[in-house]
Amino acid sequence: MEGGTHGSSSDGSSGFRESFSLPWKNPFVLRLALSAGIGGFLFGYDIGVISGALLYIRDDFKSVDKSTVLQETIVSTAIAGAVIGAAIGGWMNDRYGRRTVILMTDVLFFIGAVFMATSPAPSLLIVGRVFVGLGIGMVSMTSPLYISEASSPSNRGALVNTIAFLIPSGQLLSYLITLAFAKAPGTWRWMLGVTAILALLQCILMFFLPESPRWLYRKGRIEEAERILRKIYSENEVEGEIKELKESVEAEIKEKEGFEKISLIMKLKTKTVRRGLYAGVGLQIFQQLVGINTVMYYRPSIIQLAGFASNETAILLSLVTVVLNALSSIVSIYCIDKTGRKRLLIISLLGVIISLGILSVVFHETTSHPPLVSITNTPFKAYTCPDYSFVSNSASWDCMKCLKSSSPNCGFCALGANKLFSGECLVANDTVKHLCHNYNRLWYTRGCPSRFGWLALLGLALYIVFFSLGVGPVPWLVNAEIYPLRCRGVCGGIAATANWISNLVVAQSFLSLTQSIGPSWTFLIFGLISVVTILFVLTCVPETKGVPIEEIEQMLEKRALHFKFWEKRADL
Repeated sequence: MEGGTHGSSSDGSSGFRESFSLPWKNPFVLRLALSAGIGGFLFGYDIGVISGALLYIRDDFKSVDKSTVLQETIVSTAIAGAVIGAAIGGWMNDRYGRRTVILMTDVLFFIGAVFMATSPAPSLLIVGRVFVGLGIGMVSMTSPLYISEASSPSNRGALVNTIAFLIPSGQLLSYLITLAFAKAPGTWRWMLGVTAILALLQCILMFFLPESPRWLYRKGRIEEAERILRKIYSENEVEGEIKELKESVEAEIKEKEGFEKISLIMKLKTKTVRRGLYAGVGLQIFQQLVGINTVMYYRPSIIQLAGFASNETAILLSLVTVVLNALSSIVSIYCIDKTGRKRLLIISLLGVIISLGILSVVFHETTSHPPLVSITNTPFKAYTCPDYSFVSNSASWDCMKCLKSSSPNCGFCALGANKLFSGECLVANDTVKHLCHNYNRLWYTRGCPSRFGWLALLGLALYIVFFSLGVGPVPWLVNAEIYPLRCRGVCGGIAATANWISNLVVAQSFLSLTQSIGPSWTFLIFGLISVVTILFVLTCVPETKGVPIEEIEQMLEKRALHFKFWEKRADL
């Protein structure tokens, strides 16, 4: 079974070539995939926009700037909303259809964007984040499901993986808008408000597209389903596809009449469903536990921790990593139907482990050798940090100790000529910040000057490139393929809920972890989890490359767990 070839994907790269030729061969399928894929664009935009907006929200709301927990809450409330959205999204997909759920998510995105853009206080901003999160949770599992059910096995991987390209594209747009409005009043309000425009665009496009043909067939709307299938498949493929779909639905009815009324426990007792959930849920959990959304949500903050002081610099450097993310997603679209899901995951995880190792070493050096604090008679003396003024051994103080001062919060004013030399530890407020800048010096409050900053940026870029190659898109694709039709929506919802719960845990704890054990140990923990993820992929994840959706159930029924994944096998 491992690495086996099925259907029309025997070439491996044919899926990419077919998808590339869709604009003139079958524009209907391409329009369907791109319209549904805007859900991924909205997903990516939210990830990118909150990481940049948080820098400016902290400037506008001092309560946010002083509270790490409040910063984590603004980020993670959207994730909490996504947990709920994913949990109910599976049931809604099976009951109301894939297209209807996507339209519902657009309404949620629109409402959330209005709340966020007009919020006079952090509390209303958090409410808006919850609405956006509900939309993200529902669309994150609905968009790939809709595309996978309306595409052929030969190009299913490439088409579903367009979402993986649209996610960093959304991030790219968010950073461009951040830079465009960097000096404008209400910078973060403009950034968050754009979500409403994107949601409205998808709503209009999806309104003119049909429902998933497989969902329609299962609901007894056979003529409508067959009409859509004839638009998707070529003449020599469509009859075979209709026949397989008919047999699958008839077998389901015969085996479990009234299956929808059977409890979730009964579904889990089915071998194929249980094995599918092992692989699908496990992939979604490990995708988050390797730390990706700490990088996505806090990317500018991580860059500042590496020694880059200004908001604008952090956002510009983040933009570089976003572009690399988009480019690597294109490579993934090509490779996913050529290399296969499982092999691509292993290659991706090995790169993630190396990247996290680089980040761990760099941040260890950065925090171990920060610039010292000096005593001077400059104009800054009146603003010296109180903790530093009263310490018995002031010679032992460095930048890291300065930034950890909490009574009050203090910052480090570094020499502009050489930021690695000693600087002043001063009270952190806007007056001192402007005074430091007026003397052409650099002001640090979230990280210390370091000669290793560019190496940290390299590690961050490599991490994003390797993650986007496989660990990012493959779990969503596998979950859109692996479950039997009768419970595809519910199982996809369970897996997506697991993803967002894991996301919430990691995002809510990241800043606190970096404060308590440091960024070096935090990234090392993510690296160790990545090693465990490789073992899980080797033993529990089947290869679904080129396998018709109706045949995947048969494959799960007969497969056995083993470590080999590189060797092709003809048997299932």
